Order: sequence, then structure tokens, then C-alpha cells
Amino acid sequence: MTYMLLILEPNGQRATRSETEGRAVYDRMLRFADELQAEGLLLGAQSLASQASATRVSKRDGRAQLMDGPFAEAKEMVGGFFLVNCNTKEEAVALAARCPAAEWCTVEVRSLAPCYEA
Repeated sequence: MTYMLLILEPNGQRATRSETEGRAVYDRMLRFADELQAEGLLLGAQSLASQASATRVSKRDGRAQLMDGPFAEAKEMVGGFFLVNCNTKEEAVALAARCPAAEWCTVEVRSLAPCYEA
């Protein structure tokens, strides 16, 4: 079964790190991805840019509405993800616990499923 490990970072956390600290954290995440790849579990992984450069799009009454970031109401942002293939949810949760990001933010484990399933 396919699971996504979503990296949910506190807003503004990246700005508290020096470039050296940020690169060290990123290198740890790359090593984790390499481990998952070597174990045959990794389907994909990416880091996402800050919400400061994001745009939200919604459509109401047939008109697109755009909102540029940063988004003041957001307490956290999706900082990246790992897409993994596991036999069980428990295995995916164990991977999330191994993820270095779990030390400084939250790693949310979600299975892939059609949007009409609860």
C-alpha cells in the first residue's frame, strides 16, 4: 500500500536556522531518502519551498481568486514529503518515527485513497 509521509513544519521555522544549519538538516533528510531507496520502499520524495513564495487558488462563482503567501492564518506548512510503499500502516508509521524531521516538526502518515472514501 502507498503512504505519504507529510513533513509539517511550524511556520517560520526555516528562518530561525543559519544556512549551515539548514543545509545540515537537508542533508539528514537526503540520507533518510537514500536509506528508504536502499530498502526498496521509496517511491518519491521532494522538499517544498517556503509558503512565502506560494500562491493559493480558489474558484468561486466561476472566478479564480488568488492569494499570494505568506499566509498569516497558517500555523504550519507542508515542507515536503516522502511517498513510500509499505505492507502496513504500522510500517509506514515506523518509517515516520525514523524520519529526522520528526525531531523538529510533525510527520503525518496518510494512505493514498480516492477522495470519496472516508
